[in-house]
Amino acid sequence: MRIPPIDLALSSALVDLVTVVLGVLLLLALIAVVVLARRVGRVERRLVSLTRGEDGRSLEALLEAHLDKVLSLGREVDAVKVRTAVLEVTGRRAFQRVGLVRYNPFEETGGNQSFALALLDADEDGFIISSLHARAGTRVYAKALSAGRSEGALSDEESEALGLARGATRGRPAIVDHAGAGSARGA
Repeated sequence: MRIPPIDLALSSALVDLVTVVLGVLLLLALIAVVVLARRVGRVERRLVSLTRGEDGRSLEALLEAHLDKVLSLGREVDAVKVRTAVLEVTGRRAFQRVGLVRYNPFEETGGNQSFALALLDADEDGFIISSLHARAGTRVYAKALSAGRSEGALSDEESEALGLARGATRGRPAIVDHAGAGSARGA
């Protein structure tokens, strides 16, 4: 088997052509690398500007600060929930509804100096305080209320004060002043 001879002139021209093509490809590759490097640089600069906060901190530092703030607010909300629950329980025991009836039980005294005052909490527990004013002196009576009921009998004015207190809303006292025909204010 015989190997044919190689034509060096043809191979030299072929090597020159391949070298030129590879050189052009290398030049194009270098240009592509430069273009891509510039694009990467622009993207990096944009990323840095996006991730830098107003005071120059990184986005990670800003996110950590915000997370700390959110966690702190969560703890504060939990504390407020606990305090609110306590206030709701104790608030039901506070006097929330007030009914006051002023009247004149005796003809010889002037003005409506006597009164019946009903003080109720959310469960209608509380007191009725009555004051009877006469020339000889003033007497004060108190009756306990449980679920809106008294252990003893109530006078008409005390019953009216209790009814006013039951109907009182928005924390405003309901007041009736019996002067002559009677005038009403309140709720």
